[in-house]
Amino acid sequence: MLTLCARNVLFKSFPSQCSEALQLTGRPCSTSRSQEDLHSARTLLQLCVDRYFLSPGDANTELFQRGMSCRYGPLGTELKRNLLEQWWHSVSRTTAQVFGINTLSSSSSEDTVTGGPRKLRIVESENMKQILEEKALSKQLLIQKIQMLLQRSPPVRTSCLQGALEQFVPSLELVNRKLPFGLAEAGLCFQPSDGSGCPAEVTRASLVWFCSARTSSQWLDHWTRQRLKWWRKFALSPSDFSSSDVPEEELEEAASRGVRIIYSFPWGQETLETLWNRGNAELLQTHGGNRSKLQCQDSRKSVPHVISVTANVDRGALAFLSNSLQTLKKGDSRQKLQQRKVLKLHPVLAPVKVALDIGRGASVELRQVCEGLLKEFMEAKISAWPGYLETQPTSVEQLNAKYDEMGVLFTVVVNENTLENGLLQVRSRDTTVRETMHISEIKKFLSRYITAADNI
Repeated sequence: MLTLCARNVLFKSFPSQCSEALQLTGRPCSTSRSQEDLHSARTLLQLCVDRYFLSPGDANTELFQRGMSCRYGPLGTELKRNLLEQWWHSVSRTTAQVFGINTLSSSSSEDTVTGGPRKLRIVESENMKQILEEKALSKQLLIQKIQMLLQRSPPVRTSCLQGALEQFVPSLELVNRKLPFGLAEAGLCFQPSDGSGCPAEVTRASLVWFCSARTSSQWLDHWTRQRLKWWRKFALSPSDFSSSDVPEEELEEAASRGVRIIYSFPWGQETLETLWNRGNAELLQTHGGNRSKLQCQDSRKSVPHVISVTANVDRGALAFLSNSLQTLKKGDSRQKLQQRKVLKLHPVLAPVKVALDIGRGASVELRQVCEGLLKEFMEAKISAWPGYLETQPTSVEQLNAKYDEMGVLFTVVVNENTLENGLLQVRSRDTTVRETMHISEIKKFLSRYITAADNI
């Protein structure tokens, strides 16, 4: 509740610094710290809009901050795609016997995970309007008609778990009825409203791991270690990511134990990923209690237990944006201190790896060189920003500041020296150091840099 309070007031003025601190952190007033947290949150969200990670609009920014799917800009879309690709790789390509599945976001089947019909359904507004406009209907008949409409309307999923439980039996034949194995899926789910009556979309990534009852506790511990290690791998400040056991009073009905992967935002802690030891009750219920078709090839012929791992990809993107943002002070030629904002996203996650710009020299020839380099980068699947197409004159300092805030790893400047001897100017985002490099070496250099960062 306190976290929600902080979100709702981030872009509003505050009557009191102490009330601001309490809303933002839930702790007693500490004016300097609360002001710093508030400034960090505002700076982050404004940068996301200014640098093409989010589409403008307070409502859209609010959705993103709540961990919901929203209207992403070009860079935000690429960041989210990179993050989802890395999540998928971490569970499906590094662990044996994990298979991808794709289930429907809406289904006519019942959701056994919630213990009955799915809570969220798609209802055509015109059909509802027609029922409500029938003034001759008694209250009882009105309720009956609405209930019938809801029963005919397709339900939508709130998680990917149900689809994996339904896919268990055909997948069991694929692995010759041997444990353990997992089913992974990513897609849009619907988040039930928090009282507003307006459900929101969330991009979830899900792994459902089937194992024996005897090893379920060890597998939960294993996946907790793996998932926390993965989140920290891409972090500039790994200590901001942590894990915590779910208190007993907050356990889901079917779960005997749960763990949350948490990130510490400026406005408070939020859950990025949740792991549950769910037992086998939901699996049995999904398949009508038929134990014989669920049994595996082991000495006990028991029904497998389920470990579920569910990540909020939208909130994960926000976490890495928050974690990577640094505000640095630097002096200019007039000895004045200026702030430099840098989005130090991990090389694998950064939406743009290199920006191409032109310096002094014949502009037509320089553009041709840039176009050739851009084609090379695209063929090597290195995302590049065509800065040479900019028509408005921009100083070098302004250009560097823009690319730093976009998280661009390197800026390559093609100038008259390139035409004469093939030499480029290459600037690093993280060190701000400019180096001279031959044009024939730049693609190999970038590929090696990104690969090396991924293997750490």
